[in-house]
Amino acid sequence: MTRSVESPTRRANIVAAAHRWARRWSLLLAVTVVGLVLLWAIVPQLFTDFDPLAVDTAAKLRPPSSRHWFGTDQLGRDLYSRVVFGARASLSGSAIAVAVGVVVGSVLGVLAGWFGGFPDSLVMRVIDVLLSIPGFLLAITIVVLLGFGVVQAGIAVGLTSAATFARLIRAQVLEARTSNYVDAAVTSGASTGAILWRHVIPNSVGPTVSLITVQFGIAIIWIASLSFLGLGAQPPEPEWGRLVADGRNYIATRGWLTLWPGLTVVVVVLAMNHLSRHLTRRTSS
Repeated sequence: MTRSVESPTRRANIVAAAHRWARRWSLLLAVTVVGLVLLWAIVPQLFTDFDPLAVDTAAKLRPPSSRHWFGTDQLGRDLYSRVVFGARASLSGSAIAVAVGVVVGSVLGVLAGWFGGFPDSLVMRVIDVLLSIPGFLLAITIVVLLGFGVVQAGIAVGLTSAATFARLIRAQVLEARTSNYVDAAVTSGASTGAILWRHVIPNSVGPTVSLITVQFGIAIIWIASLSFLGLGAQPPEPEWGRLVADGRNYIATRGWLTLWPGLTVVVVVLAMNHLSRHLTRRTSS
């Protein structure tokens, strides 16, 4: 009798321990992937000796080998070096997108949540309009108006994500506005700017950390997609979406030209999403 009761409990403990170890290893793997890609963007010269822009027509369209790990493209350029150096454009564009989204969304969210009334109604109507338009279509429209390039693509993607940040921050500001520490600051005679800067904004932006991680992964996909369409990074600048576009004409016979940059995008986005889930669990607990 005792054995039959203890056995399920023991199995449950083993399963729970296995889940904990799996989460730790998956988190470690995600951190490793993100850290490696950040190093690619900061110091790509440490990871490859090839010039990503150097043309070698004698070595064009070579398959992966010990010399060219990811093979070479139609101009004989080393694909691995282009993927490594392409991390800078992809991550910088995504960083610009997240920064623009956070700043614009924070301003709109704070205005709507703190002042209420007409400002709140106006901001919420603007947010509703932005959310009613397909985000990628809106990003294409904005980048066409701004011009082509990684920076312009980052700004366009950031403006499309500002509405998401604004709604979240507005909710946090509404909660903070009724808190005891804000009431104490108002009673002490602090100015509105001081209250917002010292109390409301720091306590409202914190919960957006997990959303920032998610949006960074989404921005990587959108920046790569805009570059694939020719609206982001321009040749010969290496960027992951641009590399996929360069290799699409050879996908049937030289599949590595699209496989490696596309797989890089998938792995990095999955790692960012896993970090976001971990941060969400930490903040919710």
